[in-house]
Amino acid sequence: MPEQRDALTELVKQHVGTGKRWSTREFAAVAVDPETGWAPGKSLVAKIVGGQNYTITPKLVSALAAGLELPREVIGAAAHLQTIGYTTEELTGDAPATLLRTIGPVAGSAEKARAVADRWEAEAAVSTDG
Repeated sequence: MPEQRDALTELVKQHVGTGKRWSTREFAAVAVDPETGWAPGKSLVAKIVGGQNYTITPKLVSALAAGLELPREVIGAAAHLQTIGYTTEELTGDAPATLLRTIGPVAGSAEKARAVADRWEAEAAVSTDG
């Protein structure tokens, strides 16, 4: 059974909102998909920060990556975790481990999350070395 978490929402909430790096309006202005020029509106950013339902699209992933100044692969990993979760087979490469380190653990599970991220990182290193 895949483990799910609202990772993309959590990631955006770390940087956007009252008392954070950007207001929703400011973030909407810097979160621009570099390929298409599309940007989420202030209301969509507010929905994300508010934990409301929103549709995750490739343009949104690219725009959030640009706005948060994170690799698109990490934002894609967050979107994947939020929409369908992860199974063991999907945990290849560095993005899932980087994502967990970036958003941090769910309250009360820091040690477990760190161990999972370390394991994923080690497995990714073995799969790229061998």
